[in-house]
Amino acid sequence: MTTKGHYVLRLYVTGMTQRSTEAVANLSALCRQHLAGRYELEVIDVQQQPEFANGEQLVATPLLVKELPLPMRRFIGNLADEERVLVGLELQPDAEQAP
Repeated sequence: MTTKGHYVLRLYVTGMTQRSTEAVANLSALCRQHLAGRYELEVIDVQQQPEFANGEQLVATPLLVKELPLPMRRFIGNLADEERVLVGLELQPDAEQAP
């Protein structure tokens, strides 16, 4: 697994809907398990801070933006598919370690 690097993540939500709440919980659990001590997570409610919606050109929420390490990645949804998120964050096991 990738074990180096500091991650800067922003999660955009719209209010505390069920999908928003699930996305926050799913991402928080993933970060605690796979990025302990190596991440910054900012949760932005675009209802409370609409100026952020324009800056990120949001088309849907919840939206996770991985700013660092590069390349930047975006994920839409409640982040329940942990394997997909791990692959996107480049935290999946290396191919030679796969069964």
